[in-house]
Amino acid sequence: MIYHRITDIGDPYFKQMHELMQTVFPPEEVLAFEDWAGPLQDPGIRVFVAVRDGQVAGATEYRYYEDMQVAMTDFTIIGRDGLGIGPFLAKERMKDLQAVVAAAGGRLQGMFAEIYNPYLVDALEFGGVKSMNPYVRREVLAHLGYLKLDVDYVHPSWQQDGEAVQGLDLCFMPIRAEMSAVPAALVVKFLETYYAVLPDKPKLWHEMVEGLKQRESVPLLAI
Repeated sequence: MIYHRITDIGDPYFKQMHELMQTVFPPEEVLAFEDWAGPLQDPGIRVFVAVRDGQVAGATEYRYYEDMQVAMTDFTIIGRDGLGIGPFLAKERMKDLQAVVAAAGGRLQGMFAEIYNPYLVDALEFGGVKSMNPYVRREVLAHLGYLKLDVDYVHPSWQQDGEAVQGLDLCFMPIRAEMSAVPAALVVKFLETYYAVLPDKPKLWHEMVEGLKQRESVPLLAI
């Protein structure tokens, strides 16, 4: 398999990736095709696809925030079962991320990720790919070291309609195993930075952020 970075919507692999996203994710989680033009050219946003026999078999997007020394996994897609796509993406993503952190002279604290709560989104099909089933993904991410932040999580819809999207947990994979909580100020800064691109945010999101501002830390719980 080839680990290929996409930096332009004109890349022929991008069309395949976007179609895969539409197959796997619900509409409110997928940015419109043309709206990807700017983000793909942002050097801080790293979008890669796993290419097998000329076809996109999986994809992942992530970014590193140098000022916070944390990363965010935007999404990971496994297009077909039984090909080792998940381990391939996880290994190549961490290798690339470590190179980015080293180049910035930083020290990675951990990585955020939004993870579907299977007890809230059991009806979603995720393209019929068993590896994308929320129960399976949750177990895999737990083995990778992700823990759930103790907060009732909501995020703004990527359809840019100001609607609140629920059914997910905000998780964090600490680099230091003994880390049992994340400073609330860091969580707030991350969320406000990450969702700055969406100007119309729902009332529930603002209430969640304001609640976090009243806390000193956010415990990490098993998922």
